[in-house]
Amino acid sequence: MNISNWITHHAAFSPDKIALRFEGQEIGYAAFAAQIDATTQLLQSRFKIEQGDRLAILSDNRPEYLALLFACARLGAMLVPLNWRLAVPEHLYILQNAAVRALFVEEAHVDLLEPLQDVLPACEIVGFDFTPQGGHQYELPLDAAESSIDVPGVDLDTPLLLVYTSGTTGRPKGAVLTQGALQWNAINSIHQHDMTSKDHIFTPLPFFHVGGLNNQTTPALHCGATVTIHRRFHPDRALQTISTERPTLTCLVPATMQACIASTLWDETDFSHLRVVVTGSTAVPQPLSDAFRQRGVCVLEMYGATETCPIAIYQRPDSDFGKRGSCGLPALHCLVKVVDDQGAEVANGVAGEILVQGPSIMREYWRDPSASEEALQNGWYHTGDIGYRDADGYYYINDRKKNMIVSGGENVYPAEVERVLYTHPAVQDVAIIGKADDRWGEVPIAFVISASGAKPTAQELRAFAGEQLARFKVPKEIHFVDELPRNAMGKIQHFKVRAQFL
Repeated sequence: MNISNWITHHAAFSPDKIALRFEGQEIGYAAFAAQIDATTQLLQSRFKIEQGDRLAILSDNRPEYLALLFACARLGAMLVPLNWRLAVPEHLYILQNAAVRALFVEEAHVDLLEPLQDVLPACEIVGFDFTPQGGHQYELPLDAAESSIDVPGVDLDTPLLLVYTSGTTGRPKGAVLTQGALQWNAINSIHQHDMTSKDHIFTPLPFFHVGGLNNQTTPALHCGATVTIHRRFHPDRALQTISTERPTLTCLVPATMQACIASTLWDETDFSHLRVVVTGSTAVPQPLSDAFRQRGVCVLEMYGATETCPIAIYQRPDSDFGKRGSCGLPALHCLVKVVDDQGAEVANGVAGEILVQGPSIMREYWRDPSASEEALQNGWYHTGDIGYRDADGYYYINDRKKNMIVSGGENVYPAEVERVLYTHPAVQDVAIIGKADDRWGEVPIAFVISASGAKPTAQELRAFAGEQLARFKVPKEIHFVDELPRNAMGKIQHFKVRAQFL
């Protein structure tokens, strides 16, 4: 049993039911099952992909993304989604760390290919919309047959997704999610939304995040619903889709909610068919939720992480919305508790670290036993987030224990940005903290101690960081200071930086 059987079985029950809509194209469940069969055959016959092999994808949202996911499920391979916002050095690190066998890529990212050949010369390059030099064009075999695909030992315990999330050490870690994690996460999502095969899901968020992929998209395919895919989020196109294609469910982060509200199309958009907007990834400003609710849309908050696939805590349509600021109750198949620094569970109303347990939790961090041991203790995932539970069991998230900055729904870890700026010869020391921003929620800003005799400019350092980091990670402001607060061990105390300078 593997999760590609979701599609095979829906194809048998409802072959003509629309599974995917994309740029005017409609793909029924039978056609989607055939596409998965052909993709599986392509991977198996042309690229010799076997159980446990890693494939990476660097692409906007498209049906082939999902076909590759379910083909990997069939073969027992692992899909590595790459964030197209990252810089080339960041991509190279992930691809090398995962030791990928093949990269499926769009032409927009051709700058990655030449340096990739230097670090992974055996990696096959497959272009979706072009033929890479020395690589292959994505072409499915015409004679694919499901009966020719038989990989023993592939089941729900088989790893499927290897999703990299930046860590506080400054290097991203790969969260290993099994097929079972996706299946249990789908069941949690179906419970959250009251989702059925009659629903129409609209996915404008990127598949490279578990939020775009697993909040609603894979759960919809589990229960036989229809998914409309957008390549990338654009507020006007999103609102036009809501009006004309009448989806019933969608997922937005606060930054995309704000962009929709600010669009000139907001007032004329028909929301009458949209039952639910799910949101999360960071604290959700109340005015954003209120704006959608005033248009008759139920807004549900949820809490989770890459490591939780991501659904861990959520509101349902029948939740108590009088509990403002709450992200809801533990998911149907998750346990949640709040503990102090010694690991003891705390009383209601007392803040502590949020811990999550359940079958949708990651198995481990890829090839990082020390990080895995730190995050997974006695069956509980330690989120690093601080929050509390009220007397009715509702959870509230206060702060991020590990200084993470969430900018427009993207995670920015200070250590990663600091690591880059430290390599500039004019930088002696640096601290990155988050600053509130009306558009993005938070943005990273830098406080820099210049090297002796050096006089770098903010523009120079931002340009230097931009060569190695995604744009959203580049500090929006750089301030030069004479000293930074430290503890007895000499480590910079970020909370004191924030208090002193902001």
